[in-house]
Amino acid sequence: MPIPLFAPYPEGRPRRLRRDGFIRNLVCEHHLSAHDLIDPVFIVEGTNQRQPVASMPGVFRLSIDHVLLRAQECVELGIPVMALFPVIDPALKTPDGREALRGEGLVPRTVRALKGAFPQLGVMVDVALDPYTSHGQDGLIDAQSHVLNDATVDVLVRQALVLADAGADIVAPSDMMDGRIKAIRQALEAHHFVDTRILAYSAKYASALYGPFRDAVGSAAQLGSADKKSYQMDPANTDEAMREVAMDIAEGADMVLVKPGLAYLDVVYRVKTTFRVPTFAYQVSGEYAMIEAAARQGWIDRDAVMLETLLSCKRAGADAVVSYFSLDAARLLAGVGSAL
Repeated sequence: MPIPLFAPYPEGRPRRLRRDGFIRNLVCEHHLSAHDLIDPVFIVEGTNQRQPVASMPGVFRLSIDHVLLRAQECVELGIPVMALFPVIDPALKTPDGREALRGEGLVPRTVRALKGAFPQLGVMVDVALDPYTSHGQDGLIDAQSHVLNDATVDVLVRQALVLADAGADIVAPSDMMDGRIKAIRQALEAHHFVDTRILAYSAKYASALYGPFRDAVGSAAQLGSADKKSYQMDPANTDEAMREVAMDIAEGADMVLVKPGLAYLDVVYRVKTTFRVPTFAYQVSGEYAMIEAAARQGWIDRDAVMLETLLSCKRAGADAVVSYFSLDAARLLAGVGSAL
C-alpha cells in the first residue's frame, strides 16, 4: 500500500507534529510497556545463590529463593512472563541429556515454586537438551557427532511433558529439530495439557551473538570448537525463515520467535506481516553485552539505548521481547529509575 504524502512545503510541515510533547505522544505509532517484556532468568541449585555472569554485567545466576524475589518484582512491575534457563551441574550432564527428563530436576522444581507463589505470573521454559548434554549440542548425537533429528524429537517430547506436568504455562522448543512442534503438540493433547502453550523458536539463527549465554549456562565448555550450523539457520537466509515459521504454525505453535532480535529485525517484520500470528523477538546475550560494554565505557547512554532497541523490536512487529534488560526497562517505564 503506498504511503500517503504530506502536502509540499510550506503547506506541509511535518515538524508541526514534533514540536511539543503532547502532540508527539498523540501521534506516536508504537509503544513499549512492561506488558511487552519477557524476563529471562538463569537458575542454579542451592540457596542464597546470586552468581554474577562475567560476560553479562548486571546478570546473575539465581537459586530458587532469589528467583522468587525477582518474580515478585516482575509481578509488581507488570512483566507478564518469566523464562527459565537452567545451569546444570556438569556431573549431571550426559550424552543423552537424561537430567532433562527428571521430574524433580532444577527446572520443574523452580516452575512449581513460581506457580505456587505467583500463579498470575506466566512461566516459560526452554525445551532443548544443550544445558544437559555432555557435548553441548541441542540433541542426541551419533558416532560422527551429527545431531540426530528424530531421536532428539522423542526426547524433547518427554521433556516437554515433564515441564507441562510441573505447571509451565509455555513450553518453548529452541532446538530447531524438524517436526518437533507437531510431536510436542500431539503429546500435550494426548496427556490433557490442552492449555499449555507452545512458543516455537521458529527462526533461530546460527549466530555469533550467543557466546555470553553459553557462558552463563555452562554449555560453552562442552560445545568446544563445535558449532550448531547443521540445525540452526544460516544468517544469510530469510525465505527459509518463512518456511520454518509456516511449518511450525501448521504443526500447532501458538506463538513464534525470531532469535536473535536486533540483527534480524527484517525477519521479525517479514514474519509478522506475512503470518499475522503472535511474534516474539529475543534480544540475545551478545546484544545485551555490547550495549552494557559500550555504556560502561561512557560511549552511549545506556538507558536510552536500552529503551530504543526494545522499541525497535516492537516497531518491526514483535508483540513481545525476551530481554535481559526487562526489569530495568520496566522500572524506567514505570518512572522508578534503573537498577544500574
